[in-house]
Amino acid sequence: MPTLALINFNIVCATLGGFISLFGLVSYLCKEQFYLSEALISLIAGVIFSPHAANFIRPEDYALHSQQNLEAITLHFTRLVLGVQLVLAGVQLPKRYLQLEWRSLGLLLGPGMAVMWISSSLLVWAMVPNFKFLHALIVGACVTPTDPVLSNSIVKGKFADKHVPRPLQRIIIAESGANDGLGYPFLFFGVYLLQYTGMGAQAYSGGAGKAMALWFYETWAYTILLSVAYGTVVGWIARKLLHWAEEKHYVDRESFLVFAIALALFVVGTCGLIGTDDLLACFIAGNVFTQDDWFRLETMDDSLQPTIDMLLNLSVFMWFGAVCPWSSFLKNDIIPIYRLIFLGILILLVRRLPIVFAMHKWIPQIELVSQAAFVGFFGPIGVGAIFYLSVSLEFLREIKVDGEIPEDVTQVIETIQIVVWFLVICSIVVHGLSVPLGKAGYHLPRTISSVISTTHEDHEPIPITNIRHTHSTATPLTVGEDSSYRSRKRGFRFRSATPRPPFFRIGGSVIPDRLPSNQPGVVGRAVGVALCLVLFDFPSQLIYYSWVVFVVSMAGVDRQLAGLNGLVYVGPSGGVGSIAQILRLIAYEEY
Repeated sequence: MPTLALINFNIVCATLGGFISLFGLVSYLCKEQFYLSEALISLIAGVIFSPHAANFIRPEDYALHSQQNLEAITLHFTRLVLGVQLVLAGVQLPKRYLQLEWRSLGLLLGPGMAVMWISSSLLVWAMVPNFKFLHALIVGACVTPTDPVLSNSIVKGKFADKHVPRPLQRIIIAESGANDGLGYPFLFFGVYLLQYTGMGAQAYSGGAGKAMALWFYETWAYTILLSVAYGTVVGWIARKLLHWAEEKHYVDRESFLVFAIALALFVVGTCGLIGTDDLLACFIAGNVFTQDDWFRLETMDDSLQPTIDMLLNLSVFMWFGAVCPWSSFLKNDIIPIYRLIFLGILILLVRRLPIVFAMHKWIPQIELVSQAAFVGFFGPIGVGAIFYLSVSLEFLREIKVDGEIPEDVTQVIETIQIVVWFLVICSIVVHGLSVPLGKAGYHLPRTISSVISTTHEDHEPIPITNIRHTHSTATPLTVGEDSSYRSRKRGFRFRSATPRPPFFRIGGSVIPDRLPSNQPGVVGRAVGVALCLVLFDFPSQLIYYSWVVFVVSMAGVDRQLAGLNGLVYVGPSGGVGSIAQILRLIAYEEY
């Protein structure tokens, strides 16, 4: 007899495959029309499929109900995703980019990261009750690096191509790639001091001198410098070998395209074996690998690397949605929820924005104050922060006195999990919604001004053939009556020296025989109309108007407006109609 095999592997494959397939069907609409980041959508999907809801993704079962196993899974998953992302980030940059732009990168990675670390630590120290500044330095170090995964949402796609200059895109990619690997010195500065000086009588012997010695020769020499040297050597050898194989015609196209992904896996694995910084090594290896720009130009039009990148991104943020300690945000003995929310707002505003404003005059890629605000605000906290959270937890759990974890270390472990996870969620949500809300705010004044405008000289009304001129749906104009009139309900005035083709107001038809070719697509229009109908009776009129304008503007409609004394449709040529006519537009849409 056939039986159901409801095992975790089958459930995970079905859930992940189903979500990616369904998201793929509307991915262009979500990312290029509504400008929503795939990280935010995946995070929401992870919450829906998590044990808190549908219970399709069961992290505790996979970890055998061990918190340490769950942290290890998260650590290695983030290592894999970041390793691939950072190699691809290095590959995307033009040849010799790090050598040519070292001054700009030096400012962002030196003073920039240091100020981000100190400001984040000060905010954590101020907002978390009874928390030492030394402990806050560890928490601040986890959220100091900007995330290369979330940064892709603002440097790729239609929005970036239209609004973000190419030099600015490249400096954001280079900074987010390099500073992810440079988070180790900031993290272990606080960790070593905690181990050797921050536990009072329980501190390890050696004092601050031993802590600084370990910080210099273990963190800087072995972890940072060795990873730079290793990444340079591996990237150079990989480039030479691929050149040789291509010249000899030994490599096929498929293997050629996947070579960078394989390089990322190799660097992550070997750096893990020797215990050095795999993130920085991956970024350096990717950049050296394309030092002559040959591989980047050869694969510029290929979609294999972005496809693998997308699959990893969707998977990791679904995992975050499932493993995030949501309940601990409300119920914990560390920090009240109102302080946590205020901390999230302050981190997003103060962590990065002031230092970028202060340095932007010395960074050629940031030419305008608006660009400085853009770079300063979009310093997302994401996969890299969870990686450093996992690294710090792994190290802190090894600090024991008489077989027990000291009280100070326990406090840091509990605080760092709550604060870092909450800041990551804040960044994913805020940065994921900033672009669509910004676009909605940009279109709102223009749309409202088009409604209250007293003249529509530039917009011809849509003609309706075989019908006499009318000024309403009921009373026709008499012969000799002035064709200039004002709508009593809407306040529109139309003037014309010659008789114009008629149009109808509310209740009339604005449907031409054939829609113009530049009309928005039926899918975008249908989504906009559906959301308008759902929100038709929303109690707050101000929020209602703003949301409806956002919906229709994101759907690609040029001059459509819902709201303002009822649901009104303003056609591209000046015609006005009701919601029924919008539905008729959908029905008459031609493909």
